[in-house]
Order: sequence, then C-alpha cells, then structure tokens
Amino acid sequence: MIFLLLSILSSSAIYVVFKLLDKFRVNSLYAIVVNYFTACVAGYLGFERDFSINDTLAQNWIFGAILLGVLFIVVFNLMAITTQKSGLSVVSVASKMSVALPILFVIFYYNEPTGLLKIFGIVLALIAVYLSSVKKKKGIQLEKNTLIYPLLVFLGSGVIETLIKFLEQNYVAKEDVALFSASIFVCAATIGCVAAVIQFNKTKIKFTYKEIIGGIALGIPNYYSVYFFILALRGDMPSTTVFILNNVAIVLLSTFIGILLFKEKLLRKNWIGIALAIVSIILVAFTTR
Repeated sequence: MIFLLLSILSSSAIYVVFKLLDKFRVNSLYAIVVNYFTACVAGYLGFERDFSINDTLAQNWIFGAILLGVLFIVVFNLMAITTQKSGLSVVSVASKMSVALPILFVIFYYNEPTGLLKIFGIVLALIAVYLSSVKKKKGIQLEKNTLIYPLLVFLGSGVIETLIKFLEQNYVAKEDVALFSASIFVCAATIGCVAAVIQFNKTKIKFTYKEIIGGIALGIPNYYSVYFFILALRGDMPSTTVFILNNVAIVLLSTFIGILLFKEKLLRKNWIGIALAIVSIILVAFTTR
C-alpha cells in the first residue's frame, strides 16, 4: 500500500509542476528533455547492483524498455496535439480512461478473479474519471477529422501501463526495477534531444535556466511515479485494484490540488465525479480482501 501511495503522490506532483511550467512560460519540450535526463540520474542513484552498458543491453526487458521510451515521447506529443485541436479535457479523459486497457489485459491474460461488486466499482471508476475530467458544461466535443488524436492518446496511454505490467511480471527482477525504470527514461531522453534540436532549428527558441529548473522539478517525481508504480504492482493487491486506485486517486488528488493551489472552479458534474470516485475506491479496495 505504501508504494501505491507514493506513486499517487509522485504522479500528482507531476501535475503541479506542469501547472507551474505553464504559469512561468517554460518551454515544455525543453523541460521534458531535462526531465528525462533527471529521471535517468534518479534511477542511477537507486541502482541496487553494479551494471554495465553491455549487461543492460543483454537484459530480456531491454527492447520493452526501449519501446516504452519511444511511447513516452510519442504519447506526450500526441497529447500536445490533442490539446491544441480538441482541448485539455479531451486529453485528460483519453489518458485516464485508458486504464480500461491494462485492466482488461490483466483479467483475461492473467485470469485475475473479479466479482460483480468489483466490476461495478471499476465501471463506476471510469464514469467518475470522465465526469471529474470534463471541465465544460457541454462535455467533450469531437470532430471527425481530429478524432484520431484522442484515440491514439487513449491507446498509447493504455499500452504503456499494460506493457509495464507485462514486463515487470515476466522479465524484470526485483533488484533491476531501478535499472529498468532508468533505461526507459534514457531512451525517452535520447529521442527528446532529437526533437528539441528540430524545434530549435525551426523556432530558434533559446534554452534557458527556467527549462533546467523546471525539468529537474519534473524529472524527480516522474521517475518515482514509474518506480513506485512498478513496486505497487508487485505488492499483495491484485493488479486491477492497483490500476484503478492509482488512476482514480491521482484524479482526486490532482483535482483537490487544483482547487487549493490554483483556485480552479469545478462544475456540478465534476463534484458528482469526485463523489463517484470515492465510492469506486471504497468498492474496489474492500472487494480486494
């Protein structure tokens, strides 16, 4: 439970940092690149054994880590495009509702048992995520020519969590969790550098100290959100419970942080979503026992 709590706190801290990056007009791509390098350093400091590049490349999980690194960058850019074309609410709904994919994977691939009450809690949680994330009275509005972007965000986010579960369950040894997590960020940082160079050549936007500070502030919780999430999946709770509690609790905590720190206003549907989220957490948590 402690690792799940730490994962939730780390992920919620990412939300706070992103809000501050926007407030201080920090170039998000540059900060993201610094964030990945910071995450690499955080992972290195957490290594539980000696390692070498050749040893790392020989690990069974290395290609999965590389794929995750690529997905991190691709999904981030898809989220940016979706925000521009359809709005922040659409991105939030698409990314959070994607928890349905790893849940279905765990239920069918690992035959994890689920009762009717727990299934009801999962469905309730998905409804809660939607209602909590939509910040417009009319709900989310999609156009046919831009529908592909939130769909790709949904699929990409779901594949990331599903792949993390698959790799940690089948290939990653306990002492390699930090190395595995850091390897993901190494790949993401490499691709991010290429993207940053391309953006600089096009826009000539300079790299400043603000991107360094913002990237460091983002990288530390970003690394630990993945690290603690993997450890939470290895705990005593069923994976479906971990996925639901992690995602729903992040939505709840991020919402309350938004109200307290950034004076965000909520619609009636958002409050309904919060209430349903609390009920879903109780249902899913208690049906685990």
